[in-house]
Amino acid sequence: MDTDISKKLEEVQTWLAGEFAGIRSGQASPAILDSIKVESYGAHVPLNQVGSIGIEDARTLRVSVWDASQIVAVESAVSDANLGVSVSSDSAGLRVVFPELTTERREQLMKLAKAKQEEARIRVRHVRDDIMKTVEKAEKDGDISEDEKFTHKEKIQKDIEAMNATLDTLFAKKEAELKI
Repeated sequence: MDTDISKKLEEVQTWLAGEFAGIRSGQASPAILDSIKVESYGAHVPLNQVGSIGIEDARTLRVSVWDASQIVAVESAVSDANLGVSVSSDSAGLRVVFPELTTERREQLMKLAKAKQEEARIRVRHVRDDIMKTVEKAEKDGDISEDEKFTHKEKIQKDIEAMNATLDTLFAKKEAELKI
């Protein structure tokens, strides 16, 4: 039971970290390009399969496309993704420039980050409820004693509280990043 809850809670944490990575701040982050698919030789593939993504400076990403004939397809895919970035190409690849964030945009991103955190908390509650039901059923079926049930419930609650603290820490980091 313990490994089951740990695995499920870690999945929630990983999901939230991925969601926060996709919320762009004023700083360049290669993670924001992870969801972009490029049409390459008749198939839609992730951007990182047609080129490498590096950070050029605080607000600029450099996409080095391995096949120069793919530059136009990559440029249109990044533009079509509507990420609020400007894209320019040259012979070596693409330059993706992140504009400065306005106060209004920062507030919108903070609301989005808060909503993602709340969604993660809901997922954690669902995990807790599922595990608690499993413990109740195990006691009802006679697999564990009543004392063991309470011990399991206490352990589960500690794990849930620790995960909520971790989610709060992730949010605090994102909040600090957005205020820069």
